[in-house]
Amino acid sequence: MQVMTGGCQCGRVRYAARIDSNAAYLCHCRMCRRATGGVSIAFRNIAKADVTWTTVEPDRYRSSPIALRGFCRDCGTPLTFEFPDGDMMDLTIGSFDDPSAFVPDHNFSVETILPAWLDCSHLPGTTLADNPSTRDRWLAACGKLPD
Repeated sequence: MQVMTGGCQCGRVRYAARIDSNAAYLCHCRMCRRATGGVSIAFRNIAKADVTWTTVEPDRYRSSPIALRGFCRDCGTPLTFEFPDGDMMDLTIGSFDDPSAFVPDHNFSVETILPAWLDCSHLPGTTLADNPSTRDRWLAACGKLPD
């Protein structure tokens, strides 16, 4: 068991989570797509008791008749999916300080997968440093590129 940390983009909401494996999953349901604006979302399922909110707890909204979603009210970062009556919750992989530690082991809600978005590894790519429009804005604003 290891403790991994994470939080929202602005740093208002921070957590520490006791993690026992690197397993994660992708949810493809329409609710998650709409809640995040993405084509899917990566989650780590974890016992609520294994998560400690180290600053403030996320704000939550009822995203459906059966679920709540946690987020930062200041920056909007999606952080959790949870059933109010359950002992487990999902933390968004992207909110972990080191999301590279996780490996997807399954897909959920496969009936609504957008197949064209499953494997984009064959598409050409550009680094942030090679995109003048974005790079120059970062350098002008901060003097460096983001981590």
